[in-house]
Amino acid sequence: MALQVAALSFEVIENLRPLVARIRRHDRSLADQLMRAATSVALNIAEGDVSEAGNQRSRFFTAAGSANESLAALRVAIAWGYLGADEAGDAAQLLGRVLAMLRKLARR
Repeated sequence: MALQVAALSFEVIENLRPLVARIRRHDRSLADQLMRAATSVALNIAEGDVSEAGNQRSRFFTAAGSANESLAALRVAIAWGYLGADEAGDAAQLLGRVLAMLRKLARR
């Protein structure tokens, strides 16, 4: 499952790229935070994939937290009117899948 969630984390970033550009026009700080959080998801999954059990759980928990932060940043952008909910839908759905997978991985 770790390899699947890693692939999905990169797909999330690809989906977020045009959204981040749009958010940046309104709120540079929020766009940067979304980029950092989404990047953290992918990097912590990669680190966790080669870590020993205790550290692996910690990396997957951290990745899950960053996925949740990314999802919240999208919701904030929608709430401020920077994006429509329909525009963020695919990225939000992917983030939800990543989050669910990471929760399972972190609890093993």
